[in-house]
Amino acid sequence: MDGHKAGIELFLVRNHFYLGNYQECINQVQKVKTPSQEKDMFFYRSYIGQKQYGIVLDEVKKDSEIYPIRLIAEYFTQVDKRPALVQQVDDYVEKNRGTLDPAWIITAGTIYFQEGLYENYLSIAGEDLESLALSIQCLLKLNRVDLAKKTYETMQKTDEDATLTQLALAWIFMEVGGEKLQDAFYIFQEFSDKYSPTVTLLNGQAVCQIGQGKYEDAEATLREALNRDPNNYDTLINLISLAQQQETGWEIPQRYLTQLRENYRESPYIKDYTKKEADFDILALQYAPSKPLNLEAF
Repeated sequence: MDGHKAGIELFLVRNHFYLGNYQECINQVQKVKTPSQEKDMFFYRSYIGQKQYGIVLDEVKKDSEIYPIRLIAEYFTQVDKRPALVQQVDDYVEKNRGTLDPAWIITAGTIYFQEGLYENYLSIAGEDLESLALSIQCLLKLNRVDLAKKTYETMQKTDEDATLTQLALAWIFMEVGGEKLQDAFYIFQEFSDKYSPTVTLLNGQAVCQIGQGKYEDAEATLREALNRDPNNYDTLINLISLAQQQETGWEIPQRYLTQLRENYRESPYIKDYTKKEADFDILALQYAPSKPLNLEAF
């Protein structure tokens, strides 16, 4: 295989992964005959994206060049081991800071992001487009839109037309809100038209539509996403948000909340929701009416 063809095939591999088209990414990887760490990482990360963790655990061994990717699968499947896995990543990062290879940066970034340890990732982020894109997601979580914009400018100088650069711009637009929501929507729509409307892209469009008060359009978009993946985390959360905006009553969002609890019990959303429920119960007890005196006791 000549270098040009291999380059095109790897471009397609990356593109499908970033857009959330994991099966097509897997299909494309299998067409690339030249061995590479990058190809293998996208292959197994796509299975993680599909929640096919068993394949990763079966095939990626401890002596593998991409062993760190296995830790991501362990993180999602072994909840009781998460503190130990975070510590393992911390220890490795500390010992090898400045010389981390891509597999470790991706693994640390994924786990740190899931744990809400955004600053931990920012301290090790590389200068490649994927590292910068995750940096932007972390900065937006920290409400540092100003720094996210500066990071985007770095991506823009590297490759303004790259898929990740365009997606990063859409994320920033969504955070800014207002008129920028329509600009973000167009970015997601363009990728959907050019490739395919993945669950990732559909959720991006739906968030923009909800922010613009286009609730019927958002509902149609989220229904399409739900048809493609009935238990997708982002879709279920966005459906709850939409139902609250539409004031449809509690029955519909309760159904989606039940799905989230069944499938994502340890997710940040459910942990936060459960905590708020407990806090509400405590407050309710404080303001509950006093029990009447039992006069018969006198």
